[in-house]
Amino acid sequence: MIYYQLRNELWKMFGKKRTYIGFGAFLLAHATILLLFRYWQGPRRDMAHRLELLGYNSQYYISNLTMAVAVLIPVAELLMPLYVALVGGDLLAKEAEDGTLRMILARPISRFRLALVKWLAGLVFSIVLALALGVMGAAVASCLFPSGGLFAFLPMDGIFSVFEAGEGWRRYTIATAILSANAATVMGLALMFSCFNVKPAAATVLALSILLTSKIIQEMPYFHDLQPWFFTYHMNYWMKVFEERIPWADILQSLSILFGFNLTLLIIGCVAFQVRDIKS
Repeated sequence: MIYYQLRNELWKMFGKKRTYIGFGAFLLAHATILLLFRYWQGPRRDMAHRLELLGYNSQYYISNLTMAVAVLIPVAELLMPLYVALVGGDLLAKEAEDGTLRMILARPISRFRLALVKWLAGLVFSIVLALALGVMGAAVASCLFPSGGLFAFLPMDGIFSVFEAGEGWRRYTIATAILSANAATVMGLALMFSCFNVKPAAATVLALSILLTSKIIQEMPYFHDLQPWFFTYHMNYWMKVFEERIPWADILQSLSILFGFNLTLLIIGCVAFQVRDIKS
């Protein structure tokens, strides 16, 4: 029965126009930034200078893969949470706002099962959105730049790495897959607020506010020792995939912490939804 209910929730979710806003925004962002990279010489000249100082062939490493990674990072950090939270905040709050929640709960299903199915539908959307982000970036970059190796330059994380094309694409695929955990975390945060008696927009704004507050405090040098206590710190660990040697132990530790964080959000949301008075 959960399968059929989940299938119906997915049909309902992907039948809404706002579900596709994120996909369109990703495509527009990739196209805009990559066109700037393609026709404005400044950024590529800086990349070429850094590579040639270390004796690398700049023509080989300023490639579709390098540009895809350069765009993937800011889009994943800034745009992806917005559109995931937009959908996550809608999942239950929109049902209450439209007046369909009472009709759904009139059926022989528990509130816990309804919240769980909504979370599973949001999880599927999060995975699809994260994978679409990676695919769009690679596709648009391949239309504008030649094939070649990967030059990963992330000064804030102390990463300066070069890879051959095969290894570069493997790293890119792994990073895109790990991004699904980040998307699911933001979705779970928005869904938790959606379980309370709030409007969909309020659930989205609250989720983004907590996300940004955590990121702001984490980035402040005064709280450097407290960084591991913020969930946004562990959401940044997907970028460690581009280090010379992937720190799998640290990445898996961060993923396990995010799993526990998501489980906690789901439990809080289910409890709030269970005791919520849907008549008010």
